[in-house]
Amino acid sequence: MPIRSVVLISQGPLSWTSEVENISATGVLVLRPAGWHGAPGDTCVLDLLLGEELHINLEACVVRLSADHIGFEYTRIPENKEAELWSLLGRHADDVAG
Repeated sequence: MPIRSVVLISQGPLSWTSEVENISATGVLVLRPAGWHGAPGDTCVLDLLLGEELHINLEACVVRLSADHIGFEYTRIPENKEAELWSLLGRHADDVAG
């Protein structure tokens, strides 16, 4: 699902802000922030701010890198946020189908 949203990427004591370009049920694609030096397999904490009311904090693993993007796969989504994420994705699927 294409989306424009803010994300805070944390890796140990380091953190970067960036933008989400695409989100799915399995992961998220973000713009690669300046100064970010991760590698595939690295685990990060992502704070996703989706719209005005949805804030999801989750763990994700780097699965894809390019000069401009980082592809993350979710490794842990808090139980209390799963339904909100699936609802967001479901609304988008309904809009595309309708």
